[in-house]
Amino acid sequence: GEKSPTPTLPRSTEGGSTESTPGAVASVVPDLAGKTVYVVDAPSLIFQVFHAIPEMTSPKGQPVNAVFGFTRDVLYLLDERKPDYLFCAFDAAGPTFRHELFDQYKAHRAETPGELVPQFEIIDRMLAALSVPVLELPGYEADDILATIARQTEEAGGECILVTGDKDCRQLISDQVKVLNVRKNVLLDAPALADDWGIRPDQVADFQALVGDSVDNIPGVPLIGPKIAGELLQRFGTLEGIYEHLNEISGQKRKENLAAGREQALKSRELARLDRNVPLAIDWHAAHVPDLDRTAALPLFVELGFHGFANKLRTERARQVQPVAAGVDYRRVESPEALEALVRELLALPRMALKTVTTHPWPRWAQIVGLALAGREHQAHYVPLAGPGQQGIELSHAARVLAPLFQSETVERVAHDLKYETIVWRGSGDDGSGLALSGPRFDLMVASYLIEAGERDHSLQGLAKRHFHDNAPDFRLLMAQDPAQPIKTLPPGQLTHIACQAADVSLRLRPVLAQQLEKTGTTKLYESLELPLIDVLADMEFAGIKIDVDRLAEQGKQFAAQMAELEKEIYALAGREFNIASPKQLQEVLFAELKLPSGRRTKSGRSTDADVLEALARVHPLPAKILDYRQLAKLKGTYIDALPAMVHPRTGRVHASFNQTVAATGRLSAADPNLQNLPVRTEVGREIRAAIRPGEPGWKLLSADYSQIELRVLAHLSGDEALRAAFERDEDIHARVASEVFSVPLDGVTSEMRRRAKAVNFGVVYGQSPFGLAQQLGIEQDEAAQFIEEYFRRYQGVEDYLLLVLEECHRRGYVTTIEGRRRNIDGVRPTLQRSAARRQLNLPERTAINTVIQGSAADLIKLAMISIHRRLLSGGAPGRMLLQVHDELVFEVPEPGLQSLAHVVVHEMSTVMPLSVPLKVDASAGDNWAEMESL
Repeated sequence: GEKSPTPTLPRSTEGGSTESTPGAVASVVPDLAGKTVYVVDAPSLIFQVFHAIPEMTSPKGQPVNAVFGFTRDVLYLLDERKPDYLFCAFDAAGPTFRHELFDQYKAHRAETPGELVPQFEIIDRMLAALSVPVLELPGYEADDILATIARQTEEAGGECILVTGDKDCRQLISDQVKVLNVRKNVLLDAPALADDWGIRPDQVADFQALVGDSVDNIPGVPLIGPKIAGELLQRFGTLEGIYEHLNEISGQKRKENLAAGREQALKSRELARLDRNVPLAIDWHAAHVPDLDRTAALPLFVELGFHGFANKLRTERARQVQPVAAGVDYRRVESPEALEALVRELLALPRMALKTVTTHPWPRWAQIVGLALAGREHQAHYVPLAGPGQQGIELSHAARVLAPLFQSETVERVAHDLKYETIVWRGSGDDGSGLALSGPRFDLMVASYLIEAGERDHSLQGLAKRHFHDNAPDFRLLMAQDPAQPIKTLPPGQLTHIACQAADVSLRLRPVLAQQLEKTGTTKLYESLELPLIDVLADMEFAGIKIDVDRLAEQGKQFAAQMAELEKEIYALAGREFNIASPKQLQEVLFAELKLPSGRRTKSGRSTDADVLEALARVHPLPAKILDYRQLAKLKGTYIDALPAMVHPRTGRVHASFNQTVAATGRLSAADPNLQNLPVRTEVGREIRAAIRPGEPGWKLLSADYSQIELRVLAHLSGDEALRAAFERDEDIHARVASEVFSVPLDGVTSEMRRRAKAVNFGVVYGQSPFGLAQQLGIEQDEAAQFIEEYFRRYQGVEDYLLLVLEECHRRGYVTTIEGRRRNIDGVRPTLQRSAARRQLNLPERTAINTVIQGSAADLIKLAMISIHRRLLSGGAPGRMLLQVHDELVFEVPEPGLQSLAHVVVHEMSTVMPLSVPLKVDASAGDNWAEMESL
């Protein structure tokens, strides 16, 4: 079973927990006839989910993967298993009675992982918020508490379910006690135990006395494994029975081991046997599930970014207390005259909020169905607009009436996603010259993102719930996937109400978010960078990118042929055919049949992810072929097969969405399609890039790419003289670092030295450990540690700066970029020594440094985009900006204007943010994105 080290930190026992003291008298157990009691072995469950769930962070940068998984499982127990009583048992810090029996008990336990330690305190808070009682007692383990609750439940006539992965608890199984493996959703009873180990529950402690437990350092008897132990107990019944009949046991060596290990076996049984009489004061009333109050969990769910849990809890509360839509005035505008009157009224106000109802979430594909407008709180109007199969005011007429309002210099327009609104209305005219949305504006989504960059939900519904606790509907209904779906699925009255509520909520959110921008010091960043960027991105998305569909089709045939050939090679290496896309079947081939070394476990067995396969590729050729096949399959499905369906029928282009509010560092992300993720260095990636080309005859693509921008930002921020000098001399920075670290002349640096230096430059500054560097480079950990030590010795200014960032983050609770982008981060340790920075940073610390460096680089390219966009609009250069891919910008331009645009782009990118090191921009051009030549 999976075991867990005892946490070394003191644990909170506030709120819903039950403090237990030595010598306390157990409380009176209620009549449990017909009742079910669940007891969670919390340490066991916490360690399971910590290793099963990938890294997750809260909006404040705290590691929360174990908190999330543990909370999910507790909610599953409450909502699906529906116990009558629920307890969570923990190990108390310090030694137990077993350490008195055997001082080496659990002596080989590894330290609790650094990313898990701070999560115990949050789990305490979560259990208190959910009102679930916590039980622990110094000197005893959680298993002993499970044993005690199980005994009391049996005696009171109830059924007890022990939620644990620890096999010690199998000794507690009876007609009324079972063990639940929540990961596999399997309930273990006595017959299942007999099938697995061939023994009864009362023989479990004897079984473990023979077999031992390496995790808990219970010795057992040498060379007695589970199979032999089961057979001996089936034959002789007990440990004493085995020793009474020692002469009847076959195998001289086995007999000798048993004889020599008698005292050890008896001691091992005492260590394995659970105490069913822990002197624990238990408040059974507090554990009665129907009485548990989860109200306090809602703000904690929001704080941790667990929005699915929060929404579920809100829904449950809404069922109990029906919302009353009182005090609102939502009306439908039925005529052109009424619309004109409404516009005149709104033009006299300082601001108004708008929400457009459309047929599609992709703005270039969307048709406008209606528009909600709100100028006063709790008042809003919905304007139905005529379209295919729709009744309402004619769209072209409405656009003419709305134009003064949309372009007023005195009325601020408030919207949740201004970029979407801008593109939709711009595309409302047949010739693409629809209604412009200009003048003073406020974007709620972007403002929310700047206030709390680590928050994952910036939707209008999420904002309404977070700030007003409104039981708001899902406003995504107002951007339907299917043409005219709102008309088909929503009655006119309901559509009017939801659209008006969206506009009303938007108007009410505006002062709240504006105040928080001021409070967090991000107003300037919002006004000077993120708000102007909306127009840049809107123009990029509106223009779209030309895709050579015919070339993609040809590439699709080539990919299919390559995949078919790889299939044959994979089957030959495996010795049989199997479903390559099935992790379960692949596990069987790799680990059961080929006997390759297995890595970490997942919920479905042994992991077969890319990291595992890359490691296995060093010992067998099959994993490398699997990786090649997966890459081809992914690229074919994601791009070759999908892109043609994304080409707009009218424009002949794909119109990707560039998102400002997804990456917490400030970087832009892309979707529908995500062209940022196309591989650059692989041949298959280049083949797909070759299908991306200029959209006009006689035009070229132009690419401008920052060279080593994050390292230049680091040199500027740290002020490290050696790093700055290398950039000022325009040296190959990786070769220069290799030269310094290996103490060789620059011309003596080998390609292997440069590779190692590059890994350090891009990894160690973000907290990569010697273990991680050793894995990446395929070298010994000691060698990697020495390399890191030497790096920081040579570049002392870098280390000083990294420690300063972390010290300030711990003190203030947040970090900022060059332009004042802010991210709240908890969990940075208070006093980090230099050795800690050189060994391993925890997740919040890595997040802090990454945010400052990568976020500053993101600020830089965004400023460059704004500056270049203004030059393009002013006629200062020909062409269009099409793509932003991290440190690269891509344009299309008439060939005669290529040099002119290249000059403008390189100049603006190089000078838009003055740094203490020169900014270098590499420009190239070509007929497609794969075949580009340097300018």
